[in-house]
Formats: sequence, C-alpha cells, structure tokens
Amino acid sequence: MSAGASAQEHQNLPIDIQTSKLLDWLVDRRHCNLKWQNLVLQIREKINVALQDMPENEEIRELLLGSYLHYFHCLRIVQILKGTEASTKNIFGRYSSQRMKDWQEIVSLYMRENTYLAEASSLFVRSVTYEIPSLKKQIAKCQQLQQDLSRKEEEIQLGAAEMKERYYTSCKQYGITGENVRRELLALVKELPSLLTHIGGGAGVVAPAVHLYQACVQFVCESPPEQVVPMLRYIQERGNSTVYEWRTGIRPDVIQRPREEEMKEPTEEDQIDWGDFGVESSADSELCVRPGAQSDEIKWDISLEPDRTEAGSDAIDWEGVEDATPVEIMLLETGTEVPDGVACGKDALTLLENPETRNQFIDELLELELFLSQRVVEMSEEADIVSVSQFQLAPPILQGQTKEKIVAMAAAVQDLIGQLTCMRMQHLFMILASPRYVDRVTELLHQKLKQSELMGLKKELMAQRREAALEEQRALEPRLDLIVQQTKELQKLIEEDLSKKYNNRPVNLLAASL
Repeated sequence: MSAGASAQEHQNLPIDIQTSKLLDWLVDRRHCNLKWQNLVLQIREKINVALQDMPENEEIRELLLGSYLHYFHCLRIVQILKGTEASTKNIFGRYSSQRMKDWQEIVSLYMRENTYLAEASSLFVRSVTYEIPSLKKQIAKCQQLQQDLSRKEEEIQLGAAEMKERYYTSCKQYGITGENVRRELLALVKELPSLLTHIGGGAGVVAPAVHLYQACVQFVCESPPEQVVPMLRYIQERGNSTVYEWRTGIRPDVIQRPREEEMKEPTEEDQIDWGDFGVESSADSELCVRPGAQSDEIKWDISLEPDRTEAGSDAIDWEGVEDATPVEIMLLETGTEVPDGVACGKDALTLLENPETRNQFIDELLELELFLSQRVVEMSEEADIVSVSQFQLAPPILQGQTKEKIVAMAAAVQDLIGQLTCMRMQHLFMILASPRYVDRVTELLHQKLKQSELMGLKKELMAQRREAALEEQRALEPRLDLIVQQTKELQKLIEEDLSKKYNNRPVNLLAASL
C-alpha cells in the first residue's frame, strides 16, 4: 500500500471523543488554556453590558430569550448587526457604531486561545451529563407518580365501594334501606307487634310435633301431658295474647301499656332522687293511693300539724284535717293489687314482647327441636329388640311415625325458631329494650358510610395530585425537547469546528443521553 493511500485512509478515520473527557482532551492537545474560565468571566461581563443596547430585531430577540449566549450566538449577532448597522460603516470598512464595536470585541476575546471552544464544550458537557438526565429523571418520576396515584385511586375506589356495600349489607340485616337509619329503625319497632302476632299465629304449624312430644312423655315418663311445653301450647290455642291473660286466664277489659320511652335518655337533672324508702324500685311499679289504709304500713314521718309559732299570716288553715279520712300511699308491683280486668305494666305486654315469656317460648321450641332430632337419630339406627318391645304398647301416634314425618316436623320447628331469633328480630328486641340502642346502631352505620365518603374525598385528593404530576410533566417535556435540540446544535458546531482543526477529519462527540 502506498504512503498516499495510507494518508488518505488516516484522513478519513473519525475522531471519537467521550463527552466526559472532552475538556481534558482539548487541554491536553493544547487547543485551550487550562485557565480559560478567567477569560470567560471577563467576556460575560462585556456581554451583560452589550445587552443593554440592542436593536429591535426578531431573531436577536429569539436568541436572547431563554438561552445561554455563547460564542456561536455572538457570531450570529454580529452578522445581524452588519445589516442593522450598515449605515455606520465608513470608507475603510470599519463601523463607527458602539454596538458593533462591543460585539466584535466579544468575538475577538472568545477567539483568544480558543476560549469559545472551551466554553462551548463546557456547556455541552453540562447539558449532556446533568441537565438532560435530570429532566428525564424528573419526567420519569412524574410518570411513575401518576401510575402510583392511579393505582391508589383504584384501590381507594374499591375500598369505598366495599365500605358502602358493608353499610347497605348491615342495613339489610336490620331490615332497612339506609336512607334515614334512625327513622327507619323506629318505624321497624312500630311494626314489631304485628310481626309477633303473625309469628304467634303461625305456632299452630308445630302442633303435630307437640302432640307427638306429649304422647312420648306421657308414655315413657308417665307424666301428665299438661306439663309439656305449656307456653307453646297456650300460644297455639290463644295466639300472642297479653301476659295478664296468660297469668290469670282472663282476657283483660282494659290494657294500659307502659308508656314508651323517648329515644333520648333522661339527663341527671331530669331525674328525681326519691331516696331509699325500703321498697325495691321497679320500672313497672305504679304509685296507687287507697283511702282507709293502716298507719303502720308506710311511715313517711310527715306531720300534718303546722308549726303555728313559725307560720305567718298567710299560713294554711289545717282545721278539720284531724277528722279527715286517713290516706295511705302504697308502692305496688304491677299486676298484683290492681283492679280486676286491668292489665298494666308488664302484664299489658304480649307474651312475645315480654322478654321472660318470649325466652320461655323459645326454650320450649328448642326443647321440642331437640326431642325431634333425637327421634330422627334413633329411627336412623337399626332397631334392636329392646326398643321394638318397648314401643309395642305405645300409642298409635308413636308407632305410626316415619322418619320423613319427624324430619318435616323438625324443619317446621326450626323455621319458627329462626323467625324469632333472626338478626333482624334480635335488633328489634334490643331497640325495644333500650332506646339508646337506636343511637348506637345509627352511629355505627353512619361511621361505615362516613368512611366510604372519606375514601371518596381521598380519591379526589389522589386525582388532584395525579393531575398536578401530569401538569408538571407537560411543563418539563417542552423544556427537555428545547435543551436536547440546543445541545445537538451545539454538538454539531463543536464537531465542525474541531474537524476544521484536523483537516476536515470527521469528529464524533459520544453522548449517551442524546
């Protein structure tokens, strides 16, 4: 291979320069002075002064808007001033305009020891190494934040929907729609008597099971059938009657139901302390006044004789009081010494409203269910000689039963138990027993609904934050595009300038971020 061909190949070999080593490369090859920054400070001062007096030109305005002026910008400004300041040019080709002189001096200072090349390389390295990666990182962070916030929005939305579903599920358990919890709960209590009457009327469905249980008890234990589930048999015959009728066997002429308490508990100021009179207090007690009572039953230690020494002119005249009929005030339990035919207090409640009689009714149903379940187990096992011989003398009602019939009886009993012990009925009984229970239930349900609403507000906050991240991304992306464009232009200018210094050999500035 000839020397000319070898030189030609060498001339075509590109010069690849790593961006991070560009400044060191320029200093090592003596293209730039190591202390180029000192001269750049002087140039920047002159540029700041020259910018105070600039002609009206659209291209100059664009160059000065939002960009760092470097040597190549100054060259373009000089080219523009050659047109705007052409009238100041003399016959020797020199410009008398101070503007032109200032910018020509700036360009001249830039060219001293290739200071322009060092500054342009420094700007390029800073953009490639710091500014562009930083903007890309901020944009990626905004995008990641949007994804995280979108995911949180979905989770919060699911949580809010779940809490609202729990709210309506709880309302459904109480038998209400949830539009107005307190009002609907109070309306349910008003429906309770009709529900209990319906349940009492349906007690006749388990009559075959009761008859079977009576016959078995009478045959096995030789006990009178009247002792078996008396409450259940009574309700089958007379329905959900009053406690008074159950206790006395007589239908009351007058029913004085206990006054329904208000839904708010009385405060301490509204309560009267009667002290301890030696009589057990009860919510169902009544204060009765009966004339002609004996003086040794209750002693109030109240003297009807006024103290005349302390009474004034307006004192009450108590003459004739001694001849009046003695008055006795007695505190009596409801249903004990009240007029016949009058049901008051707990006696005025129905059997399924009164907790004691209702519990007895449920206990008897459970007793009947247990008996039927045991009979099903016994009939499922292989009959032995003892059991067969034992029931040979049993009544026909016991011998004629099949397993399927007893299973059906047990199902009817379980259904009746379920009607009284379901969640809705339990809540109704709690409301009937304690007015404050309505407030507690209302507050509990409202808390679930409030949690759902708070989650909705949190979702809106996540959406606002996501929108703010999107706006930040939209503001950063044009800025990144502008810096990348300017950096590529600067890269091309530096490569062309270095190429001229090496006889137009190709020069490549290796920048990964571009």
